[in-house]
Amino acid sequence: MSDFHLAQINTARLRAPLEDPSMTEFTDGLAVMNALADRSPGFVWRLVGDRGDGTIAAPADPMRIYTLSVWQSAEHLRAYAYQSEHLDYLRRRRDWFLPHGPEAALVLWWIPAGRIPTLRQGISRLDRLRAAGPTPDAFTFRQLFPAPELSRR
Repeated sequence: MSDFHLAQINTARLRAPLEDPSMTEFTDGLAVMNALADRSPGFVWRLVGDRGDGTIAAPADPMRIYTLSVWQSAEHLRAYAYQSEHLDYLRRRRDWFLPHGPEAALVLWWIPAGRIPTLRQGISRLDRLRAAGPTPDAFTFRQLFPAPELSRR
C-alpha cells in the first residue's frame, strides 16, 4: 500500500441548470455513477456536496460544477473513468456540458494517505495546471507523475 493517494478534481460548465428538464438524464445518472465509484477497486473518498450527488456548484458561478475524489492510484481512477460503465456516461458529456476548449478540466495530484482534499485545494491545483502545465504538483493522465517518496530515517 502506498503512503500517497491520488486526488482528482474535474469541472464542467453546464448547458442548463441542473433542475432543467434537458439535464434529467445527467442528474438521474449521478446516483448510478456515484454508486459505481463507491464500489470500484481503489476508491477512497469523494466530496458529496449539498445536493448529496457529488456535484459542487462554484460559489461565483452556479453553472460551473466540480467533482472531487481520492483514489489509491492512477490505475484505479483510470479503470473507473475509462474502463467501466462510467465511460458511456462520459461519452455523453457534450449533451450536458459546454466545451471547455484547450483549458484543462481535470487535474490530478498526490496527497498523503488519510488526508482529504478540500474543494479550494482542488481548484487551486486546477489553476496551477492551467498556468504552468503539468508538474508533479498538478498533472493529468497524459503526463502522470509518480507518487512522492517519503524520506525514511
